[in-house]
Amino acid sequence: GRDQLAELRRVVQPLARKLATRLAARRRRASRGTIDLRRTLRGSLSTGGVPMRPVLRRRRPARPELVLLCDVSGSVAGFSDFTMLLTQALHDQFSKLRVFAFVNRIDEVTGLLVHGAADPAGLGGRIRAEATLTSWHGSSDYGAAFGEFTERYEGAVGPRTTVFVLGDARTNMGDPNLPAVRLLSERARCVYWLNPEQRSQWGTGDSAAPAYAELVDMYECRNAQQLSALVGRLLPV
Repeated sequence: GRDQLAELRRVVQPLARKLATRLAARRRRASRGTIDLRRTLRGSLSTGGVPMRPVLRRRRPARPELVLLCDVSGSVAGFSDFTMLLTQALHDQFSKLRVFAFVNRIDEVTGLLVHGAADPAGLGGRIRAEATLTSWHGSSDYGAAFGEFTERYEGAVGPRTTVFVLGDARTNMGDPNLPAVRLLSERARCVYWLNPEQRSQWGTGDSAAPAYAELVDMYECRNAQQLSALVGRLLPV
């Protein structure tokens, strides 16, 4: 409800500020550049071979791209709200940020995420109300969602894109569509899956987590501390 979302915001905002500060510092270090040996030696000819003035090779810092694929079904709704709010707070760090929500259909919700901060009904509720996320039932279907994503949004992922998948990998006994996930991992720079289930539960019942984990890097992510550590380490800069 609204109180839960307000609490999530209280947790997310300082976390987002901390991560943004860390990203900015990392980017400043990267933009200083490394010594261009060839140009330094060429410049040293006028001083009898003594390299008096090192020439730095300036790296143009490319602002990274981020794509988020988020299961917003009831079983992981709190987790997805939390993660989307974090991404909303960090969206200005990325040149291209696109966010997609799914249950058994997938839909882009980037506009709702960026412009929905003040929505009193709550971001998660608004996404579930306004996006096309279900077809004939309301249960997660990862295979159908991944298939639809790779077909409809082929241009969203390229060699500079980092993809985060957020969800418990429980397919409700549906086809996990591993070929679509393999295709996604081939198109992207890297794919990270944050799973809010305990690792000991992966592969039990209808969980396809072990099969997905063979194709992409999967991490247990059950609380704000784990999320902070993982996102801080995995976000591209």
